[in-house]
Amino acid sequence: MNSLLKNKVSLLFVFVALLVQSCGPDKEDYDQLVTISTSKGDMKMILFNDTPLHKKSFLELAEKGAYDSTSFHRVIEGFMIQGGDVSDNEKFEKESRRLIPAEIRPERFNSRGMVGAARQTTSQNPYKHSTTQFYIVQGTVFGEEEILTDVDKLNGSLAKYLYDGNQQALINEFKALQDSGRSEELQQRVLELRPAMEKALDMSFENTSMTEEQIKVYTTIGGAPHLDGEYTVFGKVVDGLEIMDLIAESKVDSLDRPLDPVYMTIKVEDILKDSLTAKYGIVYPANEAEN
Repeated sequence: MNSLLKNKVSLLFVFVALLVQSCGPDKEDYDQLVTISTSKGDMKMILFNDTPLHKKSFLELAEKGAYDSTSFHRVIEGFMIQGGDVSDNEKFEKESRRLIPAEIRPERFNSRGMVGAARQTTSQNPYKHSTTQFYIVQGTVFGEEEILTDVDKLNGSLAKYLYDGNQQALINEFKALQDSGRSEELQQRVLELRPAMEKALDMSFENTSMTEEQIKVYTTIGGAPHLDGEYTVFGKVVDGLEIMDLIAESKVDSLDRPLDPVYMTIKVEDILKDSLTAKYGIVYPANEAEN
């Protein structure tokens, strides 16, 4: 083959290589799949693009290995599992003081499997800035009556209703339930009193903040609705919810810390969005404003 032909062939290979490369997927075609590995098994989750500050912070710390060897240090069955205290690792202790501005979106609520950012109480943290710790919602399934009742307002008005001089039998019943630790029964009895309390106190205890979607989800899938509007929800578990349930069953001490620590390691993979949609049903809007 003469030199001129060789040069033409070489240029052809370069052209084909560039053509193939230009037809390949762009960075925007990928999303990150996060795998949390524990002794109980693996959980996989994706992070939302409409909470970019939280997504960026989590991925940055995960890729540095900051969450590796931390544990799910707060576990409350029927509520959530919380972990990711990077101060457990001296190398990342400074990162544990990182605060992330709140990105609370009404359409991101605390249904089962949602991932939220932990934070200090509102009295200490009025702007609801998040820490680097995170929680995964286990939650419970609610009856429609309960989900449509402003339970905090109802409970807060209970004393006024009971101590009007004519409710000694109820006071004794509630004290017995409280002393025996039967909190769910106690709450159910308070809910049953709602019509009588509304009439006696001339108050409404209707919860008007719930959307139809929230009502449907909380009465079928379940979750922790009292967290809505208070914490940033920035991701969801797409595989391995049964592992969360196993962790939630852990025996805990008086501080809700598992007696047998559940440690984690985290891996982040770039996966084509089409693959994530096919496998996990994740829908990516055309404008990519959120996932």
